[in-house]
Amino acid sequence: MKFAKRVLQVSPSATLALSNQAKALTASGVDVINLGVGEPDFNTPAQIKAAAIQAIKSGKSDFYTAAVGILPLRQAICQRLKQDFKVDFRPNQVAVTVGGKFSLYALGQILLDPGDQVLIPLPYWVSYGEQVKLAGGEPVFVQPAADGFVSVAQLEAQRTAKTKAVIINSPQNPSGLVYSKALLTAIGNWAIEHDIMLIADDMYGKLIYNGHSFTSLIELGDRIRQQTILVSGLSKAYAMTGWRVGYTVASPAVIAKLGVVLSHATSNIAAVSQYAALAALTGDQAVVEAMRQAFEKRLNTVYPELIALPGFELPQKPQGAFYLFPKVAQAVRIAGFNTTEEFTAAVLAEAHVALVNGAAFGMPDHVRLSYATDLASLQEAIRRLKEFMNKHQA
Repeated sequence: MKFAKRVLQVSPSATLALSNQAKALTASGVDVINLGVGEPDFNTPAQIKAAAIQAIKSGKSDFYTAAVGILPLRQAICQRLKQDFKVDFRPNQVAVTVGGKFSLYALGQILLDPGDQVLIPLPYWVSYGEQVKLAGGEPVFVQPAADGFVSVAQLEAQRTAKTKAVIINSPQNPSGLVYSKALLTAIGNWAIEHDIMLIADDMYGKLIYNGHSFTSLIELGDRIRQQTILVSGLSKAYAMTGWRVGYTVASPAVIAKLGVVLSHATSNIAAVSQYAALAALTGDQAVVEAMRQAFEKRLNTVYPELIALPGFELPQKPQGAFYLFPKVAQAVRIAGFNTTEEFTAAVLAEAHVALVNGAAFGMPDHVRLSYATDLASLQEAIRRLKEFMNKHQA
């Protein structure tokens, strides 16, 4: 079998691969604590499930919908954005997709020609670069400053005549860092000056902790908003990963082209998921706040315990999302390993804790831990890591 060149240059998802490995060990009877997958441990709130059941019983979920989603859901997305950011969008500026991941994939299909470049700040979500490659584009990874953020100067240093877009993910997966309003404004003005499209991945925008604030590119004035394509969804904040509901908000022209791709790629996302999402966005938002508070408590409890581990360095406490991304180069040396890959493999085999190698996010001296699991399991994972480090130090 001869495969297409585009698929041969794409790597499988490291996070999904690790999750499958951890699940296989668990199925064999091993007590694995999986901190590798970015999935809330909460069940989808009851009122969202009830709305989905009602949609099934009433027959609403039995038929195809518009490729870009049912009108009430697109209206609800517009209303939610207005409430959250004081901005006005119309339903013809919204497309509902099979998760935020497919939004990003489909955008690559409509925006990129072969050789077009997309600037991607490090560290990056595992699929950004691979999706750019699948569209025939070239991902260009941009090293951050010492504070973890990418500046305008660093973006400008990587800009070429082929630069088509830049992806800004805030809060960032895997670091949990949140871009400031001032920095986002500077990046937005730079993008306008050079006619570079801004792709704002705001998937974790509702998960902000300890009094920090979140700014979206779409609320920074008309000019920046017109240069921005927003990608978000309901997976993280509403504990709806399995429902696969994402959305794109952009100009009517972008959404029209996106609709063409969606019509051929997926027809539409499952109708029942759309009615569940409608209930999530229009219902009581207290469920989102309750989960946010639980994540905040976990962060505040586990962060000091993590940085007390030998060789685990994370001087800047995350402000959002639900990940910790410590540098472990020193821990790897202390434990007697040559690479982070060897280190994480040994941690899984001996301590039965699943961590994601930072190479998946473009920074191989790091590991990612998700605290989207219960506090008792998180503290037990830290205890096992401490025991592992003490054993290998000796």
